[in-house]
Amino acid sequence: MDPMNAANPENAAEVEYFSNRVDEIFTKVDKIEKQVSEVEQFYLASSNSSIVKDKEREKHFPGVKKQRQDASHREVAASKRMQELMRQFATILRQITQHKWAWPFLEPVDVEGLGLHDYYEVIEKPMDFSTIEKKMDAKDGTGYKNVREIYADVRLVFKNAMIYNEEKDDVHVMAKTLLAKFEEKWLQLLPKVAEEERRQTEEDVEAKLNMQRAQDAAYAKMARDLSSELYEFDMHLKKLREMVVQKCRKMSSEEKRSLGTALTQLSPEDLSKALEIVAETNPSFQATAQEVDLDIDAQSEYTLWRLKAFVKDSLKGQARNPGGISGSGNNNDNNDDNKKSNSKRKREICDALAKTAVKRTKKLSSL
Repeated sequence: MDPMNAANPENAAEVEYFSNRVDEIFTKVDKIEKQVSEVEQFYLASSNSSIVKDKEREKHFPGVKKQRQDASHREVAASKRMQELMRQFATILRQITQHKWAWPFLEPVDVEGLGLHDYYEVIEKPMDFSTIEKKMDAKDGTGYKNVREIYADVRLVFKNAMIYNEEKDDVHVMAKTLLAKFEEKWLQLLPKVAEEERRQTEEDVEAKLNMQRAQDAAYAKMARDLSSELYEFDMHLKKLREMVVQKCRKMSSEEKRSLGTALTQLSPEDLSKALEIVAETNPSFQATAQEVDLDIDAQSEYTLWRLKAFVKDSLKGQARNPGGISGSGNNNDNNDDNKKSNSKRKREICDALAKTAVKRTKKLSSL
């Protein structure tokens, strides 16, 4: 018999209300599950010492967003300091290129005009000062990012000339002389370069640490909030179930006896779950005790209807899979123990039901 009278328009409206509420809750739970998965992924990534780079997520976390902004400001400041070092390096470069012996290195080597047919076989990466200057002035992002990159290319200009030309050749001597002058001037700038590199390394380490801390705090708060939301949803569902049951009619004595009989037909696992349902609304009831005294009449309507729904589903499952009950078909000691346990549990329920029947009889006879 349907506990809700769907033919009644008022009840039909209530059914629709409950259905909509359940749908809303499930939608929110789906959203929360995605957030829980995100938190899990973050902590898995953190265990591998990596930083989660999700700008879409960061905008919801003020602390993480601030760290990203601070890092951007530091990068701008570091870029300006590096540009100043490059400007100072350009002064050194002008002094070298203005030397009277610098003319062979100002433009790319005229390989064809000079008939240097083996040049590209000997020199892997040609370099000259005009190419360096163009790269220093580039504004499209292809230019030098660090002063050491320029230093390496300047040395390459002279090293190429020394490799291709023999020691007694004028170009080799000119390159060797200018390289020595360049290295001398570079040593004067090197302490500033090293200091800037040290500073950038320290700032990078600090930025990563601050970002990790900000993300840890953000996701820890997110985890706490999710825990609270899940608890609230659990309470909402519980209240919703109670509201539904309150709309149900009271279970008749015959239905209670049928429910008690059905309980004895459950598998040991399902029987334990059924007793746990009773214990949820009756803290004094020991579901896992060696002996139980289950008074069907003493249970609330909420518990009775929950038990009825659970028993109905469980017995359907056992009917579909009869071989899975109590491990039938296996003749080992464990299955014998399960059968004994099941029989004992059933006797306990039957005894409890018998006591209830006696109580009801006494009550009726006293009327």
